[in-house]
Amino acid sequence: MLSLTTVGVFALASIVLALIPGPDMLYIATRSVAQGRSAGVVSALGVHAGVLIHTLAAALGLSALIAASAVAFSVVKFAGAAYLVVLGIKTLVSKSESFDVKVTSKAKLGEIFYQGLVTNVLNPKVILFFLAFLPQFVDPARGSVSLQLLQLGLLLFIVTLPIDISVGLAGGAVGAWLSARSHMQAASKWFTGAVFIALGIGTALHGSRKL
Repeated sequence: MLSLTTVGVFALASIVLALIPGPDMLYIATRSVAQGRSAGVVSALGVHAGVLIHTLAAALGLSALIAASAVAFSVVKFAGAAYLVVLGIKTLVSKSESFDVKVTSKAKLGEIFYQGLVTNVLNPKVILFFLAFLPQFVDPARGSVSLQLLQLGLLLFIVTLPIDISVGLAGGAVGAWLSARSHMQAASKWFTGAVFIALGIGTALHGSRKL
């Protein structure tokens, strides 16, 4: 079982990450701009269905790894922390991403849900992020690794879904706000990079205890 401290820190980190404009948020905003609030909410549900799939995959794969070798799990844990730091550095040195929201073709709500699901599930960066982020909050000494990973994934789902649904409801206003403020794009880049680096360093230090 997860400790209350782990739950609190993980929930806070998840909220901060969810508030950073990224591909999922922009997809949701784009759909909402093109087809209204219902489309935005459905796209958010599709994206987060992908989160549940990633959670299950991480739980099965990483729990099998820890069952095979605690050392191997440690390697994955610290490699994940390093990945977060590298991701942060790459974000800082990259050019500011464009947050222009383009109008997409009309689609049925079922198609929008499926597109959100596929967009999330097939994104290799999301896969790597799950493998890097979730293990940082797992303590094998506290019981089943698989159960802890499932709990973390569900907590991520519960905490971040309302944020993305709010983006879907805000829709056009969110898209126009991001597109019209180039200085916010630059600020977001530096904030995102700093968050990833802090997460990587912080979780590496937190995870340095003997597994």
